[in-house]
Amino acid sequence: MGYGPTSKMLVNLVDGSVQAKNVAPGSVMWTLDGDRTVRTTVVDVAAVKARAAVDVVTDHMTFSASPDLLLATPEGWAHAADAAGKAVAWTSARKLCRERLTIRPGYEFGYFVGATCADGTVYKNYVSLIVNDECFASRYAAALTACTGLPTRIEAVSRPSGYLKRDVAGFRVRVVSSYLSDLVRQYAGGDAHHMRQGFPRVVLRDMETFTGFMDGYVDGDGCRVTWGSFEGRVVASANVPFLREWAPIIGARFTPEGVRGRASRLYIADRWRSRGTYRPEDHPVHLREASWVQVKEVRPRPALGAKPFTFYSYRLAPYPTFLVNGHLVREAR
Repeated sequence: MGYGPTSKMLVNLVDGSVQAKNVAPGSVMWTLDGDRTVRTTVVDVAAVKARAAVDVVTDHMTFSASPDLLLATPEGWAHAADAAGKAVAWTSARKLCRERLTIRPGYEFGYFVGATCADGTVYKNYVSLIVNDECFASRYAAALTACTGLPTRIEAVSRPSGYLKRDVAGFRVRVVSSYLSDLVRQYAGGDAHHMRQGFPRVVLRDMETFTGFMDGYVDGDGCRVTWGSFEGRVVASANVPFLREWAPIIGARFTPEGVRGRASRLYIADRWRSRGTYRPEDHPVHLREASWVQVKEVRPRPALGAKPFTFYSYRLAPYPTFLVNGHLVREAR
């Protein structure tokens, strides 16, 4: 019995997707190690003929393989023939070719996240910040480059002002990177929209990063205030859950604005560190590229006529697994 995909199924090489029959020794394939994509090299290729295959139907596609091919599930490895109704490990094959970033935690990383949460915009494949203050735009651009390695530039733009009823001058920092866009959405709980984003707890990994986050957020949606005996800064947002999660970290009392639709305020005292309320938390800064998809059904597929199926199997190193159009598999050895 064969153990691999049929000859025309797409497998994911680093150089691009190819049919299983076109993989040769020395080819470098994508696979998953935990929630990250990694590379593994084909050491040997074997072809086996058999008269029975299965069509595995998942949320994303249908692929044909040997009934004995193993799919990764939360409970362990399961034969393709027995995978109906199970969740299987998957990553988007379309995103395998994009540049992966090495994120450097620290003050600049925190500043980038804070400023983006306050004033940035996250699209499908780019992150943008448009502000009136050129110095703020410069600090943002420098922080973004320092923590991601991506080049940035500041562009002079104009944008409409609802208050002034005319266009006003501004400055834009825009970086095209779907990887960075996905990262920011991950940090914000899946939705980077200002009214729905969650507090990015990744900035709590150390005091330096958290300090950068607060400075970036204040530059975007805050200011310095002196009110009676209070000296510090204040930030404003209509996203009450975001501010409510932030408040206990700095030992602040937070009362949402009573009028619906109006921005609430969180006061950050200069002496907040002396309260001892900050606790570091360990959160990954890298992008989680793996997820689970459901196998809707598994359909037996007998060979038609006298021509059998050809299954291709691979001996790989250092990882024994590979991807069939994004689905994590391995041979039954």
